[in-house]
Amino acid sequence: MLQPEPHPRTLFPEMVIFGLIQPIMFVVLFSYVFGGSINVPGAGLSPSGYREFLMAGIFAQTVTFATAGAGAGIADDMHKGLIDRFRSLPMARGAVLTGRTLADLVQTALTLVVLAVVAVLVGWRTHENFGKVLAGFGLLLLLGYAFSWIGALIGLSVRTPEAATSGGLIWLFPLTFISNAFVPSENMPAFLRTIANWNPFSAIVQACRQLFGNLPAGYPVPDAWPMQHPVWASLLWSVLIVVVFRTLAVRKYRRADA
Repeated sequence: MLQPEPHPRTLFPEMVIFGLIQPIMFVVLFSYVFGGSINVPGAGLSPSGYREFLMAGIFAQTVTFATAGAGAGIADDMHKGLIDRFRSLPMARGAVLTGRTLADLVQTALTLVVLAVVAVLVGWRTHENFGKVLAGFGLLLLLGYAFSWIGALIGLSVRTPEAATSGGLIWLFPLTFISNAFVPSENMPAFLRTIANWNPFSAIVQACRQLFGNLPAGYPVPDAWPMQHPVWASLLWSVLIVVVFRTLAVRKYRRADA
C-alpha cells in the first residue's frame, strides 16, 4: 500500500536544524575569523566588542532568510494541488496564507531561541534589562513575520519550490550586506551609505543593538531618521511590509484559486 507523502511541516525538527546551520556558521566565521580585523567605533579591534556588535545582525539575517523557506513551502503546496483541497472548505482565502505565515513565525521563534543560546556560548552578552531585550526579540519576530509575506508572494508567483527558494534568497544578499549588520555603514561609499541607512534591515539591526545594549560607547549614529529612531522605524517598516505584501499575496492566491 502506498503511504501518503509527508507534508513539509512534518519535517519540522530537520527544518530547524538546517535553518540553524547557516547563522551558526556566520557567528563562528565573523566572530573568530574577522572579529579581530574589523574596527568598530567605540570598540576598536576587540573581538569581544565586535561579537556583541555582530549578533544583532546575525539575528536579523536569520529571520529574514526564513523568507526562502516560507516561499518554498507555499510553492510546494501549490505544486501538489493542496490549494484545490482548500477550495471546497468554508474559509476565507487569506486564512490559508495567514496560517502558513504564523507557522513560519513559530519556527523562526524556536530558531532564535537556539541561536541566542549559541551566541551566549561564544561570548555574546546583553547590557539592558529583560524587558528591553525581550522587546528586541519581539521586533525581530515582527520583521520575520513581515518578510514571510514576501516569501508567500514569491511562492505563489513561481512554479516550483526550487524556484521559490532561489527567488527568496537572491534579493536577500544585497539587502543584508548593504546594511550596518556586519560593518559600520560610515565606512561605505556615500551612495551605499545612504542606502544602508534607509534599509529596513539596518533599522531593525540598530534597534536591537540599542535594546540589547550592544552599541559601543561613543559609536557614531548616522543622521538618517531611521538610524536616529530605529525602534519606530522598525515598527513602521514591518507594518508597511505586512500591509503591502499581505494584500498582494492574498490577491495572487485568489487568482490562483479561481
